[in-house]
Amino acid sequence: MANDAFTALAHPTRRQIVERLSEGATTVGEASRGLAISKPTISRHLKMLEEAGVITRVITGRTHHLALRPETLAETSDWIDSQRARWERLFDVVGEYLDERKERG
Repeated sequence: MANDAFTALAHPTRRQIVERLSEGATTVGEASRGLAISKPTISRHLKMLEEAGVITRVITGRTHHLALRPETLAETSDWIDSQRARWERLFDVVGEYLDERKERG
């Protein structure tokens, strides 16, 4: 699921929509207000965010309400944290190796 979220968040327009939704659930109109793109393009961006599980949409009559799915964002954050920890350990090992070489050399 994390890869889907990264793909969905790769586009700046989709990130902007997610940032707006981080303030709370809202309508499609509010989430897309001021974006200089067409309604069909907004629909494609929203569909990608929905398919990746980043947002949910509830339709009431003609109004579409959007909300973030925090569990998907949490999974993505957890993956980033695990990778950060892994790379920090690897950098520590490399740092220790370089320190040992300096001392010998």
